[in-house]
Amino acid sequence: RTHTSPVQIRLLQKTKPPVRAIMPGRVFRNESVTAKSYFQFHQVEGLYIDRHVTMAALIDTLVKFVKMMYGNDVKYQVRPSFFPFTEPSIEMDIWWGDKNSGKWLEILGAGMVDPNVLQAVNIDPEEFSGYAFGMGVDRIALLRYGMDDIRTLYENDIRFLEQFPL
Repeated sequence: RTHTSPVQIRLLQKTKPPVRAIMPGRVFRNESVTAKSYFQFHQVEGLYIDRHVTMAALIDTLVKFVKMMYGNDVKYQVRPSFFPFTEPSIEMDIWWGDKNSGKWLEILGAGMVDPNVLQAVNIDPEEFSGYAFGMGVDRIALLRYGMDDIRTLYENDIRFLEQFPL
């Protein structure tokens, strides 16, 4: 699969608000393999549907997450984006590298659930709203542990793996 989003629709078809869910999964993409991108990765999606859910609440949740993951001094940016099932949509980037030679690396996409999606699963968008996000676990680990190359996660090098005892 190319994303884990279909789980959200099935959940909303069976569950009435309020809905709070986390959905992990492995996804595959037809893209070039680079130091920051791989043909497979692990994704965690989140979905929150309730009364009075706002974009401010979504951004606050994401900022709290990155500060807990990377520390209060983390350099991040939130920028507008487009995803078919959220409106408005955003992406969050984390600074990767040192101050002089680093660059922004996207770790997640998110947005407010489009009212048409809510209507399609018989949830009244006049009464309920919500947000959704999808995070790339592999990129989050890359940044968290200061790795240079995401492919290291898949090479099964015992010297690397021993750094993470169970």
